[in-house]
Amino acid sequence: MDSTADGAGPRKSGRGLDRHIVIETALRTIDRDGPRSLTMRGLGQELGVEAMSLYRYVTGREDLLEGVVVDLLEGVTTEIEQGRPTSWQEYLQNLAHMVRDLAVEHPLAFPLVATRHPAAPWLRPPLRSIEIVENFLTTLGGFGFTDEQKVGAYRSFTSFLLGHLLLEAAARGDGVSAPEEPLDEGDADVPNRDGRVELAPDSEVLRLRAQLSENRGAEEFELSLESLLDRIELEISQ
Repeated sequence: MDSTADGAGPRKSGRGLDRHIVIETALRTIDRDGPRSLTMRGLGQELGVEAMSLYRYVTGREDLLEGVVVDLLEGVTTEIEQGRPTSWQEYLQNLAHMVRDLAVEHPLAFPLVATRHPAAPWLRPPLRSIEIVENFLTTLGGFGFTDEQKVGAYRSFTSFLLGHLLLEAAARGDGVSAPEEPLDEGDADVPNRDGRVELAPDSEVLRLRAQLSENRGAEEFELSLESLLDRIELEISQ
């Protein structure tokens, strides 16, 4: 491991650093002390450089936090793209466990995945990466899901994950704090920026954008509540 990531030895110029090292160090800081503890000055001290040196690699704290979220989700993206599920149930189970692993391994950082701006405004946390959602829609389509069924599954699945995993992260960490107001440092125009990617004309995310953008919160709440009541009724009847 590069000693720069551990902040070993004095370094004033930032030579030898790169964006990856800066973001990984920021993630370790968040894992240890929570996101509110992360400052450019503190991160510079952690890396043994002046805070101004970090602006070569990130535009400011908002960009830094966004980089942490992207870094966390990249592992999920890589893993699901390598998998070859034999059923849609297996796919959803595997994906759910991958995201849960993030919440378990990074309980103080996971709320950032859930509360920060998604990669595109029509996506929902915690599956807020266009690559993950594209894989989700394409995979379910391969198992015969209609467009309506794919979008419905996406909504139900994300609601399930978000509710359960925020609670679990809160239990493992020190509670889930309210989202922070964006702090603009160095012209950090972050919201939705990682959603500005070039999508293929046949992209499922692009094709189903209108349906993904619909707000059906009340309907989803009622359906989830009914499902919960049905499950409790089944359990007490046994």
